Amino acid sequence: MKVRDVMTSDVVSVAPGMRLQELARLLIDRRISGAPVVGGDGELLGVVSETDVIAKQVSRPLSRRTPLDWLLGERQRPWEERRRAATTVSQAMSAPPITIEGDRPLREAAALMVDSGINRLPVLEARHLVGIVTRADLVRAYLRSDEDILRTVREEVVRRTMWLDPDDLQVEVREGLVRLAGSVDRRSTATILEKLTGLVEGVEGVANSLIWEFDDRAPVPPSIVEAEPSAASLTARDRHRPISG
Repeated sequence: MKVRDVMTSDVVSVAPGMRLQELARLLIDRRISGAPVVGGDGELLGVVSETDVIAKQVSRPLSRRTPLDWLLGERQRPWEERRRAATTVSQAMSAPPITIEGDRPLREAAALMVDSGINRLPVLEARHLVGIVTRADLVRAYLRSDEDILRTVREEVVRRTMWLDPDDLQVEVREGLVRLAGSVDRRSTATILEKLTGLVEGVEGVANSLIWEFDDRAPVPPSIVEAEPSAASLTARDRHRPISG
């Protein structure tokens, strides 16, 4: 699943010159916690959130004070002072914005949010703002139904990625756990299917009961190669061996 599959396309954006009081009212009325800041030419300038509004209202310093601060006066980081003095969106916003492309996987968006300590990401396509994805969107994607997971595994993994017919395999999903069964041509095919299925959003685990016709991962001793110039006997010997970890 890609970012564009879960993002909000109807993006509420704000102008850099908007006053923070207006921003606060907008966030309340639209029931959102932040918005991208877009310039007159459509350029994405930054992101502003309810945290930026709250910082303006806080009467005490945002940074922790040390005993030395009590003696020499309170010290604040430059960005804290700027936020507390802000009256417009451009003065309070976080810039440059951290963004993501619409075709990136959800795992990448989640990692970016966690690593950057942010709750939303503007989504760009060809450098144009096309949506916004939030942590809530990722949580909803994680709680996918078994039917949705089944459809993704069969169509996206088995058919489109591996070029196999889903009807030739048995794919079952129960509470996020996927069970794969059936026969494939090679052991490597079974291994790749298991790994790709585990990467599907919402999959909790994969029970791989696939069997293969040819073990292409096992080295063939020279003596066997001389005695069996073709792979027919090797294929027959390895048929119906279940995959192991």
